Amino acid sequence: MDQAGTLRKMAKTMRDDIGVPSKGRGGNSKARGIAVASGKGGVGKTNIVANVAYNLIKLGKRVLIFDADVGLGNIHILLGLMPKYTLQDVLDGKKEMNDILIEGPGGIKILPASSGNKKYSELSIEEKLLLRAELEFLDNKFDYILFDIGAGISSNVMYFCTGAHEIVIISTPEPTSFADAYAIIKVLSRDYMRSSFNLVVNTVKNKAEGIDIFNRLNTVADRFQLNISLNYLGHILTDDNVTKSVREQKLFSEKYPNAPASVCVRSIVREIINANIGQGLEWENILK
Repeated sequence: MDQAGTLRKMAKTMRDDIGVPSKGRGGNSKARGIAVASGKGGVGKTNIVANVAYNLIKLGKRVLIFDADVGLGNIHILLGLMPKYTLQDVLDGKKEMNDILIEGPGGIKILPASSGNKKYSELSIEEKLLLRAELEFLDNKFDYILFDIGAGISSNVMYFCTGAHEIVIISTPEPTSFADAYAIIKVLSRDYMRSSFNLVVNTVKNKAEGIDIFNRLNTVADRFQLNISLNYLGHILTDDNVTKSVREQKLFSEKYPNAPASVCVRSIVREIINANIGQGLEWENILK
């Protein structure tokens, strides 16, 4: 049987089994799916995802990080982990997602992606279907699923962004980062009918700089009539402790809990919880 046929068969089998609820939880219980994306690489997105996950864990939440940069995964590198299996093994039909889960700081569960694998830089319909079925199977086991999305506006990026209920865009004050943040919002709005976005501004000098980026993005979106709702989740201050932690492959929230960046992340996590964003995963319209 060809790979596409095999994937279809696997996905159908898993979808048929999804209706069985996890122990202690109802069948209708859903993880909160949050896609974290950026138009431009190098804005600290993966580091933010990992630190947000760690702080959610500290609050008693069950958290899964899905490394959705399927061909260039690096969450495990950031955390100094060495996974035996990755999403490549799932897509190749050798493993199921439950088999490749690894544990990170504080008990974060991680679905690692392979690094430097061009084969999966653009997922096929069958591969997306398989990932959808596997994710639905894991849905009841977590309170939050954070998708660490690759940078840009590729089909993979659009797939994972539109699969999650809520989208968080990471930007910095740099003009290129600002422009690319607007670009990904525009594509998701005009081509994928997404109307609600959340913004985090990284590496700012102060709160005012973060608010300024938010206001400018809102102004540009209004000028070009995108008809979107943009919510400000917060900012992360420029902090030397972040750089130190990355070099040591540690989370700055864990190693330097009182650092300015750590305080900012805790504020963002409170906003996420209070806003109750990310209610479930919405895959119904993606593969049509």
